[in-house]
Amino acid sequence: MTKPDSGHTDSYYAASTPAAPGYPKLNADIETETCVIGGGFAGLTVARELARRGRGVVLLEARCIGWGASGRNGGFVSPGYAADIFALERRLGKAHAKELYDLSREGAVYVRKCLSEPDFAGILGGQGRLRLTRHSCPDKIRRTRNRLEADYGHRFEVWDTATVRESLRTTSYHDGLYDPESFDIHPLAYANALAATAARAGASIFEASQAGSVSRVHDYWRIAAPGGSVRAGHVVLAGSAYGALSGLHPPLDRAIVPVATYVVTSEPMLVRLNEAIGFPGAIGDTRRAGDYYRKLSDGRLMWGGRITTRRSQPHQLAALLKRDILRIYPSLGDFRITHAWSGLMGYAVHKMPIVGEIAPGLWSCTAFGGHGINTTASGGLLIAGAIAEGDERWRLFAPFGARWAGGPLGRLATQLEYWRMQALDRWQERGSGDIQTR
Repeated sequence: MTKPDSGHTDSYYAASTPAAPGYPKLNADIETETCVIGGGFAGLTVARELARRGRGVVLLEARCIGWGASGRNGGFVSPGYAADIFALERRLGKAHAKELYDLSREGAVYVRKCLSEPDFAGILGGQGRLRLTRHSCPDKIRRTRNRLEADYGHRFEVWDTATVRESLRTTSYHDGLYDPESFDIHPLAYANALAATAARAGASIFEASQAGSVSRVHDYWRIAAPGGSVRAGHVVLAGSAYGALSGLHPPLDRAIVPVATYVVTSEPMLVRLNEAIGFPGAIGDTRRAGDYYRKLSDGRLMWGGRITTRRSQPHQLAALLKRDILRIYPSLGDFRITHAWSGLMGYAVHKMPIVGEIAPGLWSCTAFGGHGINTTASGGLLIAGAIAEGDERWRLFAPFGARWAGGPLGRLATQLEYWRMQALDRWQERGSGDIQTR
């Protein structure tokens, strides 16, 4: 369902965001130093940072700013990647993994610094993030905390079962890791503020301007769109799961697996919600396909989950997620779901962003699914620094190229893997005495 006045999906974010000023459609042939394709967090960060450095930049967005995953996600901002940092360490070595983890932390710091600017007022939500287990594993939680602190410099607090249940009125959770660095935001408002500050710095932004092709002509790139074209020395491909890369660079497009997640918000129920959930920040569990949620400032609960490769939105989505909520927090009783929506995240098969130069002057900044807000910031900073200043730290992502994701068979394999992980989650929960299942 589309909200007619904004072009965005009918989400809580669209309903609670003041109307953006809007940007024109490309209707001429223009020339610039860099053309960014994609008006989500990654593309907006590249455009903003290039413009702030005084470089010429044009951004083309096929629909409207923040239309895709950037304007629909849970709003969590925390260090890390979709890939497990210890798995990255085993593959790359500790030093390389530490550099990547530091970049992910820099991305979160960048977002927080943005929030201090006037255009970003009112976007910050809660502080801190709590990751919870659905089965008892205190020794594993402590080992994880100790390794992250000793080897990656990131301090967490371990919460035992008693501490968890003092804050959360449920018996579903056991142990927890509390991260004070993390926070949450209103993502669509953040996207709009990135665009506004990029435009004020000198970036030219065009909406309803889908890039139809990218071709090399002599010593420059030509980007064709229905109403005009852009001639540029650099092109940044920052689209993701909604087909923005289709026809532009097939190897990169074929590397993206669209993975859906679903989000709902409740009616305001401040008293009941505070009685059930005392923690003020972002909450999620450690299952392979777990729930994630947070309290909103107006007394609503925002709840997300049910990851799948299915692209269509399930019938009765609101009822499905409401049942998930009540399995964890039966004390909430009956309540009304006011908004329910889906979003497609772009994953690569290695679960890492695809960031770097894929041909002379042609850059990739995509595949941020599963940990998008901090990593889109760090990826955007890397690409802007590479173009403007020759920063080569993007090479840290060289091991994570545009590997073919397998097409329809790849999506099927991904779905089968999700089902396998969910079955393993249920088995572990039963083994610990937690009989609640999805």
